[in-house]
Amino acid sequence: MSDRYQGFVSTSIGQLFVKNLGLPNPTPLDRWSEGAPLVDGLVVVGGEGRLAEVLPTTLDGLGIASSTTLEEGVRAKALVFDATGVTDTTGLLALQEFFAPLMRRLETCPRVVVLGTPPELTSGSERIAQRALEGFTRSLGKEIGRGGTVQLVYVAPAADGATSSTLAFLLSPKSAYVSGQVVRIGAHGATASGTVDDWSRPLVGKVALVTGASRGIGEEIARVLHRDGATVVGVDVPQAASELQTLMTELDGDHLVLDITAKDAPQRIAHHLREHHGGVDVVVHNAGITRDKKLANMAEDRWSSVIAVNLAAPELITRELLDSGTLNDGGRIIGVASIAGIAGNVGQTNYATSKAGVIGLVESLRDELDRGITVNAVAPGFIITQMTAAVPFATREVGQRLNAMSQGGLPVDVAETIAWFASTGSGAVNGNVVRVCGQMMLGA
Repeated sequence: MSDRYQGFVSTSIGQLFVKNLGLPNPTPLDRWSEGAPLVDGLVVVGGEGRLAEVLPTTLDGLGIASSTTLEEGVRAKALVFDATGVTDTTGLLALQEFFAPLMRRLETCPRVVVLGTPPELTSGSERIAQRALEGFTRSLGKEIGRGGTVQLVYVAPAADGATSSTLAFLLSPKSAYVSGQVVRIGAHGATASGTVDDWSRPLVGKVALVTGASRGIGEEIARVLHRDGATVVGVDVPQAASELQTLMTELDGDHLVLDITAKDAPQRIAHHLREHHGGVDVVVHNAGITRDKKLANMAEDRWSSVIAVNLAAPELITRELLDSGTLNDGGRIIGVASIAGIAGNVGQTNYATSKAGVIGLVESLRDELDRGITVNAVAPGFIITQMTAAVPFATREVGQRLNAMSQGGLPVDVAETIAWFASTGSGAVNGNVVRVCGQMMLGA
């Protein structure tokens, strides 16, 4: 699906309307393609924290060129600032001193990453200063413009050497529609990351389960995980069996046709994964439905069916895979929540409840998992799909424009975020809920 408004404002007449009426003027976003470098340009590194010395080596290992200075006439593609050395409020001035002179020297679709220490692992003045970084990055994300993104990454001291996968994602076009987010590395027990020999295929030898895989976002998740080297096992309902089988054949994957709300579904999935693949490494709970009505008009079946598919099934399947040992050491559990589960939405009390529950699943598991297993979730905002194409025009336009990028995201934006969570190198990325929403102006 295409964004007709974005196509219009790219014309000369459209630009005239933008200029005279003050209409949104979305920048076409860079998105990664196979064979492209992670970062096509220079990354300028600043700050004097505990990560400053290792950052150039980390970036070099990813094939990313970096420098602590920017020569006259040169533009930067990304800025990385180590704020772990900010231990009181006076130290926050370093943010202004580093960023202000560089903001007008950025290329289109730039990336900004600020590194800090999880405030909950500090105290006193340092905790105050580190928490203040959230206000800085969220605000900068709303003013950077030109398709740019800004993120805050809190790195626990024990995970200082586990930032590679996160920097690879956040500095690259793979994070095109992710902005204003706060990511924690090593804050919930997991501090070690597996070795990644090839950053273009970090899932070689891994088995990935994707529910709701036959179309839309699920199809794109399957494609991206396959691109990254995984053997994909797609799951979907009998009504989608033909599409599912065709896709899995194309991806050299496997498929399982069943209703995930069936009483025996968790056991059947676990048995299939053990018998045919010796277990599973990545579990993506993507399957979801909507049955929208205002609560006063909502029948019980609309409520129950949404809760069953979107929340109860992921919980039961996860428990079975864990209890049966089907999820391998170093496994990844990834839920698909929603902005609706964070901010709510009119006519979606059932859907928002289920998606907030997915966030609850992450929070309930993140401190109890062992064997190097992690749990995270994505929370998509307005993603352009066949389903959203059916939304009334006015509602659809508001949904696409009410974010810092003034446009909707694509299914691949959700898939790329999931692939980052799934990566072998993301072993220290645990307990996060990351919004793929272009930084919504309200509620996110």
